[in-house]
Amino acid sequence: MEHDPFGRAIRDYHRGEQDEALVDRDGAETREHPIEEFYFGAFEPESESGAWLTSWLDGPLLDMGAGAGRDTLYFQEHFETVAIEPSASLVETMRDRGVRDARVGDMFTLRESFERDRFQSALAIGTQMGLAGSMQGLRRFLGNLAFVTTPDASAVLDGYDPSHESEDLIGYRADPTPGLAHRVLHFEYDGDVGETLHFRLFSPDRVREAAVGTGWAVVECRSDAGYYRLALTKA
Repeated sequence: MEHDPFGRAIRDYHRGEQDEALVDRDGAETREHPIEEFYFGAFEPESESGAWLTSWLDGPLLDMGAGAGRDTLYFQEHFETVAIEPSASLVETMRDRGVRDARVGDMFTLRESFERDRFQSALAIGTQMGLAGSMQGLRRFLGNLAFVTTPDASAVLDGYDPSHESEDLIGYRADPTPGLAHRVLHFEYDGDVGETLHFRLFSPDRVREAAVGTGWAVVECRSDAGYYRLALTKA
């Protein structure tokens, strides 16, 4: 059996073959993962959040951690869009749904995958920025993202602000350092247990700090109950 409970569950949902829930687990605490809501709702460019997002993006676009391709399916009709996911099951799902350029890829190894100045903009929606693991890891990621984007590029990234702890955020771990925290969880599906994921939670100010010297600057932040989206441009 392919050891990818997260990707398999979303693929099975797409195929109408999902018989069990995809579960987020942190020790004894569990929660059903909302697959339909997170991955299969239509992108709404006329909504306030959709209009804001589209205002920052242009092609060629790199959609990092593209999930089931919700955003890519919209943007590829307007300009070249490349979607990457480390999960082969999710790449297969995206291709089945009509994503024209879906590839197995890791947003933390961009230099090994793409040439310099390949993209005009980049998108990472799903809080996977936290998988950078540390401030140093975040700086490294931003530097690599700067390498594969043009000198006038823009990017949109999202995350959870640790200064707004939420009871709905499974796996939260406090940290005494201002603007930082941790999140630890794994996924379970159909008897398969995924690897433990360690997210480092960065406040928007911490992302601003990490961006210094990478070529990026945070130019706008939209926040709602601790969840935020940041627009970045080349400094």
